[in-house]
Amino acid sequence: MSYKCAICSKKSSAGNSISHSNMKTKRTFKPNLHKQKVVLEGKTQTAYICSKCIKAGKAVKPAR
Repeated sequence: MSYKCAICSKKSSAGNSISHSNMKTKRTFKPNLHKQKVVLEGKTQTAYICSKCIKAGKAVKPAR
């Protein structure tokens, strides 16, 4: 499974790490993902959800 949010499809992005001497090397910026039980397409599933979707209430938790 790829490293991305199941709701908003936020995924890793690439950029440069810049040192004090202005040397540039490739690096990745990863989203803040949490493994959580959510209701997706009418089914309860364990999925990776980003923290912005959790705070915004887009991740619907299953009823007990």
